[in-house]
Amino acid sequence: MNLLALPAFADNYLWMLHDGHRAIVVDPGQAAPVADALRRLGLQLQAILVTHHHADHVGGVEALRNATGASVHGPARESVPEPLVRLAQGDTVDVLGLRLEVIDVPGHTAGHIAYYCPQMDGAPLLFCGDTLFSGGCGRLFEGTPAQMLASLDRLAALPGNTLVCCAHEYTLSNLKFATAVEPDNAALRDYSRHCAALRAQNRPTLPSRMELEREINPFLRVRQAAVIRAAQGHDAQVQADDAVTVLAALRQWKNGFR
Repeated sequence: MNLLALPAFADNYLWMLHDGHRAIVVDPGQAAPVADALRRLGLQLQAILVTHHHADHVGGVEALRNATGASVHGPARESVPEPLVRLAQGDTVDVLGLRLEVIDVPGHTAGHIAYYCPQMDGAPLLFCGDTLFSGGCGRLFEGTPAQMLASLDRLAALPGNTLVCCAHEYTLSNLKFATAVEPDNAALRDYSRHCAALRAQNRPTLPSRMELEREINPFLRVRQAAVIRAAQGHDAQVQADDAVTVLAALRQWKNGFR
């Protein structure tokens, strides 16, 4: 099975899985990059997977469905172009010989879902949309800090070798913020240098791995003493024993961080 990150817009990745003949694509905000890849590689699109309703994730769905006849799968509680197989926690999608499990991850949007494949060529695979980024998390456009914390906790509990396929190349800006939160985190320093070298070569920093994110991502580390202290330094209302207030303070801090 082959995993491709197709660049779109300024910083989106449209993730494609293919077996040399058939393909699936996740969050095709633009049709053209997908159509180009299908033509170049001689692939037939079997399924389109959508994590949430934002235009940069669904903008190409209708054109691709019309051109290929691919089935479309997406969140049960969000507005996605019909016809659509609507999915929620506990549902599965069987395609290309793989079974992908659906995980509810509200926070960025109210009905956001993720897709988790326990075995893809020996390693688990996660398509998390805009819930989890490498070194960061999505903005809270529709959900609450409590929802986002529960969603991130759910994802962080996945096996450490899980490949984390985020939908945006936000890594360097996220790591700049993470370093402001935890300047003494050695793993974070090493990862920042690694990612800077990749971007200097115009290479993607993704996919990441869950074990790495647990070490460097402040939004997965809201119960760590150093992260709690940093959040309290930004917002005196943060309670050390309340991870929701830590996450809320971090997200508000990140919103204005430059």
